[in-house]
Amino acid sequence: MADKLKITLVRSTIGAKPMHRKTVASMGLRKLNKSIELPDNPATRGQIEQIKHLIKVEAV
Repeated sequence: MADKLKITLVRSTIGAKPMHRKTVASMGLRKLNKSIELPDNPATRGQIEQIKHLIKVEAV
């Protein structure tokens, strides 16, 4: 496994469930096509699983 994951928001949160919007915001994703790097751990993996239809994930 990689030490970090690069996560990019590729779909808008407009029309998404409120919990999914909060998850996206808590991860630090603010605008479309912007990327962040987060550590690869079970907590991050859980967040990714919840909003996998809104994001793109790459190993860094």
